[in-house]
Amino acid sequence: MKLHILGCYAATPSLMGNPTAQVLEIRDHLFLIDCGEGTQVQLRKHRIKFSRINHIFISHLHGDHFFGLPGLVSTFQLLGREKELHIYGPLGIKEVLLMLLKVGNSWTSFRLVFHELEGKDPIEIFKDNKVIVSTIPLSHRIYTNGFLFREKPRERTLNIEAVAQYKIDKAYFKNIKKGKDVLLDNGETISNALLTLDPPKPKSYAYCSDTAYSPGISEWIKGVDVLYHEATFLGTEAHLAAKTKHSTAEEAAKIAKAADVTLLILGHFSIRYKKKEAFIREAVPYFPNVQLAEDGKLVIF
Repeated sequence: MKLHILGCYAATPSLMGNPTAQVLEIRDHLFLIDCGEGTQVQLRKHRIKFSRINHIFISHLHGDHFFGLPGLVSTFQLLGREKELHIYGPLGIKEVLLMLLKVGNSWTSFRLVFHELEGKDPIEIFKDNKVIVSTIPLSHRIYTNGFLFREKPRERTLNIEAVAQYKIDKAYFKNIKKGKDVLLDNGETISNALLTLDPPKPKSYAYCSDTAYSPGISEWIKGVDVLYHEATFLGTEAHLAAKTKHSTAEEAAKIAKAADVTLLILGHFSIRYKKKEAFIREAVPYFPNVQLAEDGKLVIF
């Protein structure tokens, strides 16, 4: 997996950085996660192909998470897009986007497919033969979801030396990779375990922004490889976090520890903080493997 962080700041665009947007590369998919202002520019800056984005996931309808979406859809039209575009987001996202297209007489020639969400429990919203995407219900001032991206297990890998040793015909390779044994002409059965190697462990990524401290979500994201969790405030401004339904760095670290994740990435920083090293210092006592998001940061896992 590759995670491109395009924007990781809260509320308003500034000279410090961009509001929230990410692209996750996973098993031949490019998933856009949130789409704050400036997302198009960031996509171009980091040479991410617009044409490969077929699924967009919007966590909630606060402007710093979706105001870039109308412009991006318009650009898709200008670029001659033909493939349908799937948009997953809260109930109301279809009305907002179609109203803007209507008043601007800017209807797309490609199909927009909306998947509007309103449930309060985790649900599966995308699935193919490689990837599963589910919601992570969050606690914010308006209806909000995070998203959990999980690889499906890959096929087993051929053990080339063993296949050669037993002189297995190529016609059997497809079934072998699916886990089947091989019956030789002499009647001997060769176990699949001898002919294949275990595939890599499926990877997973959890995206949680924006949310008040919600210990319950740790059960839904148990054991993920990477967790991106908002840390809008430091503990010195915990009263503001409670008031606005955001989290502190300490609270995000406690979620990561409870969920037993491998890596925690903190983001969605308030622009009041000119230096972010204090976020690391606050989180590390509770969860040591922590990094800070940065606009343009690439995380490979």
